[in-house]
Amino acid sequence: MNSYIANALSDFFFKYETPRQVLVRNRRVGVVCRLIQLGVLAYIIGWVFIYEKGYQSTDTAVSSVFTKMKGVAYTKVDGEEWVWDTVDYVFPEQGDSSFVVMTNYIITKGQKMGKCPELYPSRVFSSCLCLAAPLLRPPQGHMTGKCVGNTTKTCEVVAWCPVEDDRKIPDPALLMSAENYTLFIKNSVTFPAYGVKRSNLVEGIDNQYIKSCVYDPTTSPLCPIFRLGDLVQLSGFNFATIAKMGGAIGIVIDWTCNLDYDQSECKPIYTFHGLYGNPNETDMARASVGYNFRYAKHYMEDKQEKRTLLKVFGIRFDIIVRSVARKFDIIPTLTAIGSGVGIFGVATVVCDLILLYLLPKREFYNNMKFKVTETVEQVSSPSPAACHQANNN
Repeated sequence: MNSYIANALSDFFFKYETPRQVLVRNRRVGVVCRLIQLGVLAYIIGWVFIYEKGYQSTDTAVSSVFTKMKGVAYTKVDGEEWVWDTVDYVFPEQGDSSFVVMTNYIITKGQKMGKCPELYPSRVFSSCLCLAAPLLRPPQGHMTGKCVGNTTKTCEVVAWCPVEDDRKIPDPALLMSAENYTLFIKNSVTFPAYGVKRSNLVEGIDNQYIKSCVYDPTTSPLCPIFRLGDLVQLSGFNFATIAKMGGAIGIVIDWTCNLDYDQSECKPIYTFHGLYGNPNETDMARASVGYNFRYAKHYMEDKQEKRTLLKVFGIRFDIIVRSVARKFDIIPTLTAIGSGVGIFGVATVVCDLILLYLLPKREFYNNMKFKVTETVEQVSSPSPAACHQANNN
């Protein structure tokens, strides 16, 4: 028993078995095999290693964005002068990664709570039908059920009076000077897997440089200060058009870093995308054209609460950080090599199919590749009793 176990262990550890190989001298099959192998090799080197960087591991960043607007606008409407600064035209004012810059507005001053007629003429002419007016269009307040007016009948509402008249949008936009506002973006990213921290204020960008630079994709691609007119132009929009009705622009900060090089080579790339507000969209029957919202400033006058209502048209900016960092790692490298070696087996499978099923001498190749053995049944020897019985007979 011990000898049997020792022999089995010896065979397992000290003997090597290799599959049987047959050398086939066939030009067509040889060319097919080499072409397939060459294609697999090109895929492994070109796609897996060069393009997909299969020898590196990847990590995405944890990011934060801080923004600050600068600029002053001046308007003169109906003889009234007004100076607008960042507190007035940026919403919200906390410096978020998503914000709105006001470029146009409709103002309604001195509103107070009370009863007044709606702006739009009513299609009904009796007080009882004024209650059904909301079925035709949204009311501008809580309807009392009364029709008021001498020649043009309108429904009476309880609302902030006088009600807003937004039928005529100022053209050109009142805050066209917003084209010269500047936007400062401060972005910090951290790649936790590699312990790398970067900021868009990269090497060479100091206080002196920031005071004089303005972003330009060719001459100043790393400057973190952007002119709004340039942002709109780089996104493919026309400032005068988008300023009138409003729109949205996406600013993408792309951190694609190869950390096999020095960290100083990890720098952001800015791209700009027009989301909506495209001047080429000429179908003015579209629903919800542009971008707008309302906000009010409340105050007290003669012990009565009043408000100034603004319908704001503006450009919404959304700052999006896209990041991926790569670095050499032995595990994905071995995985990529192993999968590539496995793919080389495709050439063997294809060539075997051609040899065994397509070529005229497929029977010959089949006999050369496979060695078939037949099972021989042993004839059992007759028992002594059977032999004795046969002799007696």
